[in-house]
Amino acid sequence: MRDYIDAAAFKDMILCADAALAANTQMINDLNVFPVPDGDTGTNMGLTLNKAATELRKKDFDTIAAAADCVASALLRGARGNSGVILSLLFRGISRRLKGTETAGPVEFSGAMQDGVDAAYKAVMKPAEGTILTVSRLASAAAAEAAAAGASLENCLVCALKAGGEALEDTVNLNPVLKKAGVVDAGGKGYIIILEAMLASLRGELAAPAEESHVAQESVFAKLGQEDITFAFDTVFIVRKNDPDVDLEPLRKYLNSIGDSLVIGEDDEAFKVHVHTNIPGNALNKAQKYGVLELAKIENMRTQNDDLLAGRHVQSTDDLDAIEEELENSALAEPEKEYGIVTVCAGSGMEDLFRELGADGIVTGGQTMNPSTDDILKEINRTPASTVFVFPNNKNIIMAAEQCIPICEKKVVVMPTKTVPQGISALLNFNPDEEEQSLICLLY
Repeated sequence: MRDYIDAAAFKDMILCADAALAANTQMINDLNVFPVPDGDTGTNMGLTLNKAATELRKKDFDTIAAAADCVASALLRGARGNSGVILSLLFRGISRRLKGTETAGPVEFSGAMQDGVDAAYKAVMKPAEGTILTVSRLASAAAAEAAAAGASLENCLVCALKAGGEALEDTVNLNPVLKKAGVVDAGGKGYIIILEAMLASLRGELAAPAEESHVAQESVFAKLGQEDITFAFDTVFIVRKNDPDVDLEPLRKYLNSIGDSLVIGEDDEAFKVHVHTNIPGNALNKAQKYGVLELAKIENMRTQNDDLLAGRHVQSTDDLDAIEEELENSALAEPEKEYGIVTVCAGSGMEDLFRELGADGIVTGGQTMNPSTDDILKEINRTPASTVFVFPNNKNIIMAAEQCIPICEKKVVVMPTKTVPQGISALLNFNPDEEEQSLICLLY
C-alpha cells in the first residue's frame, strides 16, 4: 500500500482525473442548475483540468512541488466558469502547501487538500453551502482526521471520498435551487469524480492515458428557466498585475456590488476573475486599474439557456473562430470584373485544370460527395464579379446550385453541366458575352 506521492505519481493522478472528467462531462452538465442553469459545469471543469494535463504531458518533474506548481499555474490561466475557477483555487492551495517538498505523505497531502479548500472559500465572495465548496471541505477534513490518526495515504483518500460522497448526496437538501431541480451539485460531483480517479491511479487500478482527453462541449439540461438567471453575462478575464502584492479587496467589493457568483484567483503574476453581471464592460474597466488585461471571455447565459431549451447548439466563445471564418466566407467580394466562374470538382489535379481554364472558385465535390447550397453560395460570394457562372459538373448538384439564384445578391447563372468532361468542354468553349440561353443550349 503506497504511503506517499512523488512527482510521477501526482502527474499520473491528474492525468487520470482529466480522463475521468472528460468521460463524465455530459453527466455533470446535466446536473448543472446552480448558480445558473446553463448546463456547462462538466465542460468547464473538464476543459480547465485538461489545461493542466496538457502542460503536465510536456515534461517530467523532479519533485511533487514542481508538478503541483505546474498544475496550479495552468489551471489559473485555463479556468473556465465558476466551477473551473474554484477548481483552480483548490489546486492553488495544494501547490502552496507542497512548495519545497519532494514527496507528500498522508499528513502533507491531506493538509494540502485543506489549504486548497481554504483558498477557495477565501476567494468566493459569498460562499454557498451545498456546492463543491461543501463537498471539498468535508472531504479534506476527513482526510486530515484520518492522517492525524495514523492512516495511510490511500486510506486518507478513501475517508475523503466517503465523507465527500455523503456531502454530495446532502447538497440537494442544503441548496434550494438543487432541491427545486431534484439533483445534487454538479461541481461537487465533478470533485468526487476527480478524487475517485486520483485514488484509483494511486492504487494502480487506473493507468494514465497516453493520449489527451477530449471534453464534450454540449449539454441538454433544461430543468430551470430564465427566471433563475439574475445577471445575464458570464464574465471571465485575466489581468497581469502591476504589483505582485496588490490588494484586490477593493476590486472584490466593487465586482460584488454589480454582480454575483464572484470568484477571484491569483498568483504572484496575475489574477483571474469570474463574475456574473449585467455590465461586463464596467468590470473590465475597473480591473484594468490593477494591471494589464490579458484576455476576456463574455457569454450571454440567457441566450445560452434559450438554446438549451430549444435543443439547439449552445454557442460559446469556443465558437468564435468558426463564426469569424463563416462571416469571412459569406462576405460578398467587391466586383472587380463583370463575369466570374465557379466550378465543382474533386482532387487537386482537376482543381488546377479548371483554374487554368478560367475558374475563379472551386467547390470540392462530385459523385457521392455532393456539396450543399451553402457551400456553393460561399464560393459565389467570394468571387469578385457581378455575374457568376456556376458549373456543377454533376446532375445531382445542379439543383443545389440553382437554389443560390434567389438568395444571392449577385447575378448567378447555373450552367447545367452533368459531368466533369462536359464541364471542361463547356469552359473551353465558354463565351460569357453570349446570351445565357445560347450558352445553355451548347450543352445539349
